[in-house]
Amino acid sequence: MKRHALAALATAALLAACAGLGPASPNAVPPDPEAASGYTAKPGWSTTRFAVAAANPLATQAGYDVLRAGGTAVDAAVAVQMVLGLVEPQSSGIGGGAFLMHYDGRQVEAYDGRETAPAAADEKLFLRADGKPMAFGDAVVGGRSVGVPGVLRMLELAHKEHGKLPWAALFQPAIQLAEEGFKVSPRLNTLANNNQFLKNDPVAAAYFHGRDGRPHPVGHVLRNPEYAAVLKRIAREGSDAFYRGEVAQAIVDKVNGHPTNPGRMSLADLAGYQAKKRAPLCFDYLARAREYRVCGFPPPSSGAIAIGQMFTILRNVHADAIPLDAGQPSANWLHLYTEAARLAFADRNQYIGDPEFVQPPAGDWRTLLNPAYLESRARLIGATSMKVAEPGVPGPIRISYAPADAQEEYGTSHISIVDAQGRAIAVTTTIEQEFGSRQMVKGFLLNNELTDFNFAPADAQGRPVANRVQPGKRPRSSMAPTLVFDKPTGQFVMSAGSPGGAAIIHFTAKTLYGVLNWGLDAQRAIDLPNFGSYNGPTILEQKRFPPTTVEALKARGAEVREQDMTSGLQAVQKTPAGYFGGADPRREGIVMGE
Repeated sequence: MKRHALAALATAALLAACAGLGPASPNAVPPDPEAASGYTAKPGWSTTRFAVAAANPLATQAGYDVLRAGGTAVDAAVAVQMVLGLVEPQSSGIGGGAFLMHYDGRQVEAYDGRETAPAAADEKLFLRADGKPMAFGDAVVGGRSVGVPGVLRMLELAHKEHGKLPWAALFQPAIQLAEEGFKVSPRLNTLANNNQFLKNDPVAAAYFHGRDGRPHPVGHVLRNPEYAAVLKRIAREGSDAFYRGEVAQAIVDKVNGHPTNPGRMSLADLAGYQAKKRAPLCFDYLARAREYRVCGFPPPSSGAIAIGQMFTILRNVHADAIPLDAGQPSANWLHLYTEAARLAFADRNQYIGDPEFVQPPAGDWRTLLNPAYLESRARLIGATSMKVAEPGVPGPIRISYAPADAQEEYGTSHISIVDAQGRAIAVTTTIEQEFGSRQMVKGFLLNNELTDFNFAPADAQGRPVANRVQPGKRPRSSMAPTLVFDKPTGQFVMSAGSPGGAAIIHFTAKTLYGVLNWGLDAQRAIDLPNFGSYNGPTILEQKRFPPTTVEALKARGAEVREQDMTSGLQAVQKTPAGYFGGADPRREGIVMGE
């Protein structure tokens, strides 16, 4: 369907309604979260009244239509998510979870729609009969890895508190697209071609592949009437239509009925799922003589804490005095950044987990952001790479946790929106790895979020790992939806976030740093080459850095690896004339507004 036709119809509807890796060592490099599918330069987009940035043009269009019809940022997020689950099913959908940061002009709120482990799951979920952790590929495909989805309950809660348009109206763009069909995008085609497991699920194989057994080509009009039917029920009945009754039964049957890798989900798990509101985790940050308040998601996400630690450590080692070198981060700055990253990831792997199950150091997660503690951590950075950092001790530790091995993380999509009243959201949403558990039911894919838990529940001394599997627990995440404010005035400055597994932390940090410290606009900050460290080798985006930078980092003792780093950043920033939005050239997203 042509874009203008979709816009007209969607607006009318609204107005009428109102591969097989084992657990990694601590310094291992995670595989690239999602395969690369090209690089298309984006201009950035200026708007005056509102803006929506999402990972697919059809999803952005749905959000635009909602805002143009007078909807709020939350209203638009619901519509965007329902379309993303259709046109970008490899990354997010109603079978997964999400974190949402919301600003209503007065306060910042954090809505937790993270998946949970079923009540029958235990810390041995990913252990083989010999007590050793399963290979990742053996764990992820099937029902074992599926967590209780949370995105619909979370969006419903946020809509009840901040929505304006009727709930049912927000589903119409996705229902229309599902029934009439949408064209398969290059990215969906590329990822489907690269995925060897989709064909093993008869439902997924029939949907994503043609009669010749090959994934549908780019431009093929794909229809999903089952998804449309589910959305119609949710639109009429609310999220209970998903968490109870026929849809819930179909999910449970799919999860528990897998022939080789069944899960342990029950109807009670689904019916009992609750979205949570949490206190945002904010930190103060000074850049170019301007004070900012940076707000992100608290545990079970590790994103905000890691970014806050890195930014504060970088201030302590005077990295803010180092400008870009020919438009790129210099070797000197990258050395300081990756050392700060090693320190932050060491703490992340030691301490962070679901706050209902894991006690923070000294009883408060903010101890990990204590300026004196981070000043002491910054003193560990020298002229040569520390290669692997040890976790620090930010305060009295009530329970001794074991350092966790690095764990593969994948998938995800990000949405940033500002509405005409200045309400802003940042939403990061996921089904985990590409195509989740590769299990499809009633037109949507189920997540593999339980593989975000650490497979080994304890170390050799028997000390528990904070992020081990436990019944009802939410796995640790790296998702980092972020809202930035001018501290003296409280005025909104920016919404940003990215997909990318553990690299989400680095992708989001790069963009924030580029805007706040280097004075770039959101698009130019997103365009910067990607980089990072997970407390091991220094990772650089392949073919984006000059050899002199690579060699300079090696001369400082770093092990440097170059690889694809497929971010999917979206950002919207405030400007004197309105807003400016950016979308990642590595994916298909765009920004729309007026």
